[in-house]
Amino acid sequence: MRKLTIAAVALASTAFTGPVSADGHGHAKISDSKVELTVHMHHKRYTSYDESWPVEVAACEMTNVCLKNATIGSNTKNSGEAMNLLLASGKIPDIVGTSRIKDVVNQYGPQGAFMPLNDLIDEHAPHLKAYFDERPNVRSALTAADGNMYYIPYLPDGKYGRAFWMRTDWLDKLGLDVPQTVEEYENALRAFRDGDPNGNGLKDEVPYFARQWEEVIRLVTLFGGRSSGSDTYHDFMVEDGQIKHPYAETGYRDGIKGLARWYAEGLIDAEVFTRGSSAREYLLSENLGGATHDWFASTSGYNRLSKDIPGFEFKAIAPPANVNGERFEEHRRIPIKPDGWAIGGMNKDPVTTIKYFDFWFSPEGRRLVNFGIEGEQYDVVNGEAIFKPEFLDAGPVNSQLYQIGAQLHARGYFQDYKYEIQWSNEFALEGIALYDEGDYLIDQFLGVAFNVDEQAVYDKHWPSIRTYMLERQQAWILGSGDVEADWDSYTAELEKMGLSKVLSAMQSAYERQYNS
Repeated sequence: MRKLTIAAVALASTAFTGPVSADGHGHAKISDSKVELTVHMHHKRYTSYDESWPVEVAACEMTNVCLKNATIGSNTKNSGEAMNLLLASGKIPDIVGTSRIKDVVNQYGPQGAFMPLNDLIDEHAPHLKAYFDERPNVRSALTAADGNMYYIPYLPDGKYGRAFWMRTDWLDKLGLDVPQTVEEYENALRAFRDGDPNGNGLKDEVPYFARQWEEVIRLVTLFGGRSSGSDTYHDFMVEDGQIKHPYAETGYRDGIKGLARWYAEGLIDAEVFTRGSSAREYLLSENLGGATHDWFASTSGYNRLSKDIPGFEFKAIAPPANVNGERFEEHRRIPIKPDGWAIGGMNKDPVTTIKYFDFWFSPEGRRLVNFGIEGEQYDVVNGEAIFKPEFLDAGPVNSQLYQIGAQLHARGYFQDYKYEIQWSNEFALEGIALYDEGDYLIDQFLGVAFNVDEQAVYDKHWPSIRTYMLERQQAWILGSGDVEADWDSYTAELEKMGLSKVLSAMQSAYERQYNS
């Protein structure tokens, strides 16, 4: 594990400044005596709130506000199912935290199930107010159709997420340069398939693989298409102020045609739709995988395999220029997630609750939620939270933090990228610098908040349209049908199913939310 200097950590991260309490030492206690608030907290990583999480114990001591578990549906890993059970119960806890809470609160908040936060933030939450004042686009993205904010989201930090990765030692062995265009990228994959770069005498190399099969669809960008407008797979996109869906555009058609050919030629993992999340671990560890599109920090860590595989080198490469000569990276960290928490409509003490929410945006609270407990997970060095070497060496940092109640996405908080940069090795940092220098990132669609009529149109048409799009997508890549021959009938079916109505509803919501 490569340890970074304090200066490097500071330079590689984004800064956040906000108000502190009058004594200048961070967030003061919210109440002179203990206040208990009930909470429903549900996420795929933790299906119930745990009062014994060290981070929660510390927050209780620091603020005098202590949460008591009132999660409904903890026996299911589906947060949507748990939320439906909660709403059906008619008993909304003081705080509700869950994945994809945005749509729930925007729909039921105006009906009284959740409290509007605008005035509470302006009057009682100086750190939250400072955050939103500095980022009006985030405030707009959070605003429901009635003009109110109903939840505090998990807010990622940093810019870079996924990148193109390639076995550069295989390129060297085969006498190839790092590919700069889609044609060169295809040639490299073909060489991986045919040139026996792992040297075992077998034609067992898997040129392109992916842990999430959607990262195969991402490759339509190399043919002039788009796979998503945000960091959420299959999302809508904005082009010249107009809402579109990438799967109805001709660039996507050309991309699927190219990917179907790559799959038929064995350039894409034959098991890409079924192998699952273990693909990266298995194919790299077995010296079989050649290229992928995945996260900087975690993927760079596989260079540890050089201890067992002589010469192993897996490096981020710049996005190859597509068929139109464009080089861009479609994936980036979105500044706002649909996960987070809200104040239940039955809450008897919303002022204390919003002050508690505000605590997590204070310097002390933000450090606690991002790094854990001082002296346990980290030490303070020259004013910076620096993870202990033994903590960094004990396993995946994010997994360890989840176990103590830090970095929980069903809580509203502002992530600190300094936490991640400390477990990013030189391969990740080199790749980030490459992408930064090339300025490859593109803008993202931050979502919309529907009014009742728009929501009705979306709910009526979109689920079946999305299912149809994904069914045809996979069938085309697997060779069941020809996307070019089927395109006219495909787009006609999308129109018949109501795509233009969905786009019209989204356009209306988008213009109200961002152009007003």
